[in-house]
Amino acid sequence: MFEQLRSRYESNTRKNLKFVTELFRILDCLEAHGIPAIPLKGPVLAETVYGELALRDFSDLDVLVHSRDVVRAKEALQGLDYSVSTPLSETEERAYLGAGYEYTFDSPAGRNLLELQWNIVPRFYAVAFDVDDLFSRAASFPLCGRRVRALSPEDLLLTLTVHAAKHAWARLHWLRDIAGVVDTQQVDWHGLTRRAWELGVARIVGVSLLLAHRLLALEVPEAAERFWSRDPEIPGIAKSIEQVLSDTEPYNVESFAYFRLMLRLRERPVDRARFLLRLAWTPGPGEWAVIRLPGPLFPLYRAVRVLRLAGKALRPRS
Repeated sequence: MFEQLRSRYESNTRKNLKFVTELFRILDCLEAHGIPAIPLKGPVLAETVYGELALRDFSDLDVLVHSRDVVRAKEALQGLDYSVSTPLSETEERAYLGAGYEYTFDSPAGRNLLELQWNIVPRFYAVAFDVDDLFSRAASFPLCGRRVRALSPEDLLLTLTVHAAKHAWARLHWLRDIAGVVDTQQVDWHGLTRRAWELGVARIVGVSLLLAHRLLALEVPEAAERFWSRDPEIPGIAKSIEQVLSDTEPYNVESFAYFRLMLRLRERPVDRARFLLRLAWTPGPGEWAVIRLPGPLFPLYRAVRVLRLAGKALRPRS
C-alpha cells in the first residue's frame, strides 16, 4: 500500500510540474501581448491552500482574462499551437462573449488542456462577478520559483463556492478546496459577507460552509456560522445535497431537479427571476449546432432555445 501511495504521489508530482511549465508558457505569452491574466485553481490553489504542488490533483489549466482581451488572447495562444475546441463564427462569438464564460483549448500536449475564462459562471446563472474588481484585489504569489497573480482569499472563497454550487457539489474535493481556504487563509469575513450579499450568493456560501463543516469536520469561525444560522433554508438544502452525494447519483445538469436546486440556492427573488428568464432566453452553442441560421436571422435562436427546452420538458423521464 505504501509503495502504491508513493508511486501515485511521484506520478502526480511529475504531471503537475508539467502543467506548471505549460502555465508559465501561457502566462508569458499573454504578458508579451499585454494581456493581464490570473491563473485559477490548479497549481495556484495547490500551493496557496495545500502548501505543496503535489497534494492536489488537476487535469487542466484555468486562466482568467478580461472579456475585452479574449479575442486577442485567442490569437496570441495560436502561437503556442493552442486552438479553440469548438470554433464559432464571428456572430456566434459576439453572442458567446456576452452570455458565456470560457473557451476550452486543445494543444499538442492534450485535448481540453486550457480553459480561458472571462467570467466565473455563464451569465444565465445571474451571478455578476466584476472581473475588474477581481483583478484589482488580486495579489502576487510565489509559484515554483516565480510570482503570479492570485485571487484574494475572499474572492477565492466566493468563486470556489459558486463553482461548486454550479456543479451541485458533486465532487468532494471541491468542498476540500473550500475547507482549505478557511483553514489556511486570512479571510476577511466582514468583507466576504458584504460581497456575498451584493452578489446574491450568501446562501450558496452558507450551504458550502455547512457541507464542509458536516462532511469534513471543518471548524468555522462564528462569522462563518452566521451564514447558515440566519437563513433557515440552508440546513434543508445542505441535507438534500448530502443525500444526493451518498446515493452516488449526481444531479443531471439538464434536469428540472437541478434547476429547482439552482433556484433554491438564491436568496433574492430578483436573482431567481433573472435565472429563469436567462435560462429560457439565452441561446448558446447547443442551439447553434442544431440549425445554421444566416446572420439576419440570428435572433431567432432564442426561439430555438425555447423549443429545445420545451422538448426536454415533454420528453418521457426514465
